[in-house]
Amino acid sequence: QVQLVESGGELVQAGGSLRLSCAASGLTFSNYAMAWFRQAPGKERDFVAGIHWSASTFYAESVTGRFTISRENAKNTVYLQMNSLKPDDTAVYYCAARRLIAMGVAGEYDYWGQGTQVTVSS
Repeated sequence: QVQLVESGGELVQAGGSLRLSCAASGLTFSNYAMAWFRQAPGKERDFVAGIHWSASTFYAESVTGRFTISRENAKNTVYLQMNSLKPDDTAVYYCAARRLIAMGVAGEYDYWGQGTQVTVSS
């Protein structure tokens, strides 16, 4: 079965950086679009960044210029490099997968990881 396993979340000070990883198994990774979403307590799950099967990317406005999504097909892994972190970035970060084209809507994704906690202190 398909599994997505996130890692890399931790407590970091404002202005710092983190890199999240999501390792995929059980699917032909190169045929899938991947995305990162995040969910803060009491809030909806919001789109952060997406990468198509072709490696084209797009971002939520709130993270543009600070976050970078990338993929390494040889390792079946997608990454989220997060720089200039802010307390508002605090959330559980989830990776998600769907065929070919990434979308900015959570309901369009077929597979989800369990999430990794990112906490940014002020």
